[in-house]
Amino acid sequence: MMQFAWLIPLFPLISFLILLAAGSRLKAKSAWLGTGFMLVSFLFSIFVLADRLQHGTFKAEGTWLTIGDLPITAGFEVTQLNALMLITVTLVSLLVHMYSRVYMADDERLHVFFAYLGLFTFAMLGLVMTTNLLQLYVFWELVGLGSFLLIGFYFSKESAKKAAKKAFMMTRIGDVGLLIGMLLLFSQTGSFEYDVIFQFVGAGSIPDDLLTLIAILIFVGAMGKSGQFPLHTWLPDAMEGPTPVSALIHAATMVAAGVYLTALMFPLFEASPAALTVVAVIGGFTAIFAASIGLVQNDIKRVLAYSTVSQLGYMMLALGSAGYTAGIFHLFTHAFFKALLFLAAGSVIHAVHTQDIRKMGGLWKKLPWTGPLFLIGALSISGFPFFSGFFSKDEILASVWLHGNPLLFWLAVIAAFFTAFYMFRLFFLIFGKGAEETAAAITPEAQTGAVIKNSAEAGPLLIIPMAVLGVLAVTAGYLNTPWFPVLGEWLQPGEAHEAAPVWIMLMAVAVSLAGIFLAYAIYEKGWIKRKAIAGKMPMIHQVLLKKYFVDELYQITVLAAVRAISGLCQLVERFVVETLVKAAASFVQGLGTAGSRLQSGQTQSYAAAAFLGLALLAAVFLLTGGMQK
Repeated sequence: MMQFAWLIPLFPLISFLILLAAGSRLKAKSAWLGTGFMLVSFLFSIFVLADRLQHGTFKAEGTWLTIGDLPITAGFEVTQLNALMLITVTLVSLLVHMYSRVYMADDERLHVFFAYLGLFTFAMLGLVMTTNLLQLYVFWELVGLGSFLLIGFYFSKESAKKAAKKAFMMTRIGDVGLLIGMLLLFSQTGSFEYDVIFQFVGAGSIPDDLLTLIAILIFVGAMGKSGQFPLHTWLPDAMEGPTPVSALIHAATMVAAGVYLTALMFPLFEASPAALTVVAVIGGFTAIFAASIGLVQNDIKRVLAYSTVSQLGYMMLALGSAGYTAGIFHLFTHAFFKALLFLAAGSVIHAVHTQDIRKMGGLWKKLPWTGPLFLIGALSISGFPFFSGFFSKDEILASVWLHGNPLLFWLAVIAAFFTAFYMFRLFFLIFGKGAEETAAAITPEAQTGAVIKNSAEAGPLLIIPMAVLGVLAVTAGYLNTPWFPVLGEWLQPGEAHEAAPVWIMLMAVAVSLAGIFLAYAIYEKGWIKRKAIAGKMPMIHQVLLKKYFVDELYQITVLAAVRAISGLCQLVERFVVETLVKAAASFVQGLGTAGSRLQSGQTQSYAAAAFLGLALLAAVFLLTGGMQK
């Protein structure tokens, strides 16, 4: 079956082309068409995964083009890593398609939305099946294009347009690093093929300093796509897109691409301890940096967005700490519980028509399906015992403790505490009774209960995708428990699983419970007054609320420099380039005018000119001595 794996990305591409050509005539049927093609891709990915479990890696490629004597190949392969990614991407995308059928039903551009979903899914699936870096780069840029279209789907909103442009530009910064790293690799190996590159790396044929530089440049590309500090600011702003887009981009596709790239090129990073350290430090800092911002945000989707940035930092921290399995495992579990949380958030927004959690509250009874499913997602991401996030986070902490820096380990522990706290702050403010009282104190609308009075649970097509993700958010972690590390043995056959000290698991549980209890004490019971905490630390609260002023810093540094350079270039163009162009044009025009005056059409003028010319020739002839023998 693996020889037909190339069909998996083909079906979303077909749906994109059909909807682009005839979607306006299909109207509501566009959703069913896009979902149907996505279902076929998912079924194929199941068959491919089943085949890969029984057989080795399958690879098929052919010559794409020839440059001189160098053949550039293109093809696909099925490995343990991308077989897992195929099933994850297709499943999450299928559920998002189903969910969008209801969520986007009233949008007149429904066919365009599903066309963009098809293009974006095709690009991500193509990316994970590539056999060389050049082919990966093509799909890498297509993923960026798809995200730009989806984030800016509501193009009539100025904020959506700005968010789309910001995402496109900031990820391009990372892409430049990836491109330079690719070219340097090619200069050393003469190939873009993964197998050839890893052979050179294993043989030590690339100088250590250059290898470290190449690895860091490739990681810069991963930083852009996966929202690592300082290239993270586009990701929260991407919340301007429709909520199903947030679920797709922030769970299993675009942001996962950077982690996938780092895992794919792991032999390269493994050969450079310095590069691994850079990955671990950036990942660890991003994890706690974003988690601290999530503590005080009031937009439901932005809290989840900063949660995504933090969890991606966790994955990078694991990979940088030689925790290959831990990073991939958390990528796998995160796809399900984060998609669940975004879709549940969409259900809440669909019911109450606001994203401000301060205006919510008391929704547990109003949304009897969404509430428990959101709780499952919150418990999982918080590392609550025996949910999927518990097992994957424990694996990360174990990897960092065994192979990483102790400081990074304790930063990861603090970030885990922050995660549990802000997720249950979110939960209690939305569904708890304490939030209802808070809402009443904020707006006149909330005082009358207008925000929640008419809220109601959505239909089954919204609930079913969340229910499936809820089951996976609980069960997916059992693929790699400390007692049965099935996923680790499959991803890295022959590698012995290192048992972590028991106290790490116990401490992770204690940290998770402490964060949940603190949120309960503040936001549900009111034992600790929120205003008192913010009042004692007003400066810290303001810094967190303003996201450490990173965007403002970019405004007065990077953007100011860009504007200054642009202004200088504009002056040079206006007063130098345009002046030279106008001068050249005027000179040519003058010559043309002078020449045109000679063409008067008067016979006597021509005769006079001929006579004058003859006289001049005669004078020259005489002055120079005439004919000499």
